Amino acid sequence: MKLYTGILLAFLVILIGSPLLALVTGMAFALIFKLPDNFISKSIGTKFLQVGVVILGLTISASSALKITAIYFPYITIFVLVVFLAGLLLGKIFNTDKRLALLITSGTAICGATAMAAISPLIKAKPRELLVSMAIIFSFNALAIALFPLIGNSIGMTDVSFGAWAAMAIHDTSSVVGAAMAFGGDALETATTLKLGRTIWLIPLIIILGIFYKDAKNAKPKFPMFVFIFILAIVLGTVLNFEEQTLLALDSISQIFLVAALFCIGAQISLEAIKQIDMRTFSVAFVLWTFTLIFSYSLINLF
Repeated sequence: MKLYTGILLAFLVILIGSPLLALVTGMAFALIFKLPDNFISKSIGTKFLQVGVVILGLTISASSALKITAIYFPYITIFVLVVFLAGLLLGKIFNTDKRLALLITSGTAICGATAMAAISPLIKAKPRELLVSMAIIFSFNALAIALFPLIGNSIGMTDVSFGAWAAMAIHDTSSVVGAAMAFGGDALETATTLKLGRTIWLIPLIIILGIFYKDAKNAKPKFPMFVFIFILAIVLGTVLNFEEQTLLALDSISQIFLVAALFCIGAQISLEAIKQIDMRTFSVAFVLWTFTLIFSYSLINLF
């Protein structure tokens, strides 16, 4: 019964095509039916997201991607470094557990749940700490998909500036994609390209943690292969130079996978994890994210 209901709901949100509705419907499905852990494997949502983004890469011009990256990447670098230092400082001010502070800081500065899951074994984080951190970030991501397009439209942001803002200020790639899709126009192209550029900062983070955490000295940093495949897709799409009709078809297929991914990701919410969130940890995450929103918007306005 649960499986068939989930398939029907996923089919409906894909037909409607709303990223926010997909995420909210997935969350409602998980909470109402009290889904057990791994009822929908975490890898399914990730795979759908990656396939959707790679197909999107086929529609992006290499020259356009290079131009966007050349303009914004220095600012992304400043953003990651400043947010990371601010997160560590806030952890000390609020006297938060060091591992929790590091998990939330890494997720906020770089790439949400991906960064937290990657560094968790390096810093010997406990399962509860990872669970709580991910629950907080997940909550902020859901809020971002709903609020960012409204804010962007209300203050008259352009497609490119909104895409850059979303790529910096929102934690996970899935939510960056969802917010950019909801905003419309060329925001999705900009947001996706820059967000994956931000993800590359996961490599130096793992290397640095490997130096500071002696138990993890043998851990080898892994290059995010998904980013490499996305770059190849952009190059391939540029070389093949698809006709307009083909580009529209690829864009539609990409959006199907992205909406399906958001439904699956929403369905992975855990009420138990939300109940374990303590006020001190939440305060660090909330203050850091508030700073992130303001700081990233300020950087965007420098252009």
